[in-house]
Amino acid sequence: MQIRPPRAADLPAVAAIYAREAREGHATFDHEPRPLDVWEEKLADDDHFLVAEHDGAVVGYATSSWFRPKPAYLHTRESTVYVAPGHQGLGTGRALYDALLARLADDGVHLVVAAVALPNPASLALHAACGFEEVGTMREVGRKHDRWIDVTWLQRVLA
Repeated sequence: MQIRPPRAADLPAVAAIYAREAREGHATFDHEPRPLDVWEEKLADDDHFLVAEHDGAVVGYATSSWFRPKPAYLHTRESTVYVAPGHQGLGTGRALYDALLARLADDGVHLVVAAVALPNPASLALHAACGFEEVGTMREVGRKHDRWIDVTWLQRVLA
């Protein structure tokens, strides 16, 4: 497996991983897939966008975004990692997170936060293995697939 910055040719695979979760899962609160131009914009603007490639196919991605659009949050980022079905539990998420967190630390990010929609024991375990600590759970904060969903917030101090 190789962790690397994405290329334009990778974006349909990235979009497909996200689209599946938007339609079928609850890790994102989007109900519809994001159009390809959103991924193209992210490719052009995000230095913290990485993909995992296995046997020539993109099987996961990691990225980060601003936590809040206020100056005091300049050194805080929110992280996102998605892994395609069939590649979960094989170290892909961990490899993506290790690379993403290293890049964020190199860029002077102090704190990384992550939101995990529940239930998702695998994601909670991944975050714990990557040094995140749970800081709280928001109850019934989202609604998808005809049910209320709790979200646990996690954080990791980088520097």
